[in-house]
Amino acid sequence: MTLPPLTLAAAAPALDFEEVYAAHFEFVWRSARSLGVPESALDDVAQDVFVVVHRRLAEFEGRSSVRTWLARILVRVVSESRRRFRRKEGQHTPLTDESHASSAPTPHDSAARKEAARLLEQILGEMDDDRRTVFVLAEIEQMPVPEIAEALSVNLNTVYSRLRLARRDYEKAVERVRARDTWRQT
Repeated sequence: MTLPPLTLAAAAPALDFEEVYAAHFEFVWRSARSLGVPESALDDVAQDVFVVVHRRLAEFEGRSSVRTWLARILVRVVSESRRRFRRKEGQHTPLTDESHASSAPTPHDSAARKEAARLLEQILGEMDDDRRTVFVLAEIEQMPVPEIAEALSVNLNTVYSRLRLARRDYEKAVERVRARDTWRQT
């Protein structure tokens, strides 16, 4: 009896590190900032992510998108960074307003953007880490929920639940801000 020849699954095309870096650096940096990495540590976290990418790029099998794979690495690196930071400093340092500065045409627009970014950072900072991660990836980075579930190695329904709760938390926080602003204006 002869056995049929073994067929190997199609291997993912080899990825070039420089291309991955160029195509996804902004995603990694922006997501790290949204996940609460202090401004002073953003470059280090992004570098740590791409060190892992460089080391493991040959192992990438293409079973997910590169962005999903990067999100999984990013979440782990950010989590480890938080642990290191808490051990060193003992507390989280919020992002500074300068980190959100834009080239707005008027000082009023610039001030409004800075205030909105500060409020978003404050709201995100109050969220549970699991909810915040899902919220940032879904709402800010526009990743589909199935990709988020894969990136986080979490059940799809768990991601939907965390996203629903994070949206609720976000809405409640926005209502508190509006109520506070209304109270100040009266």
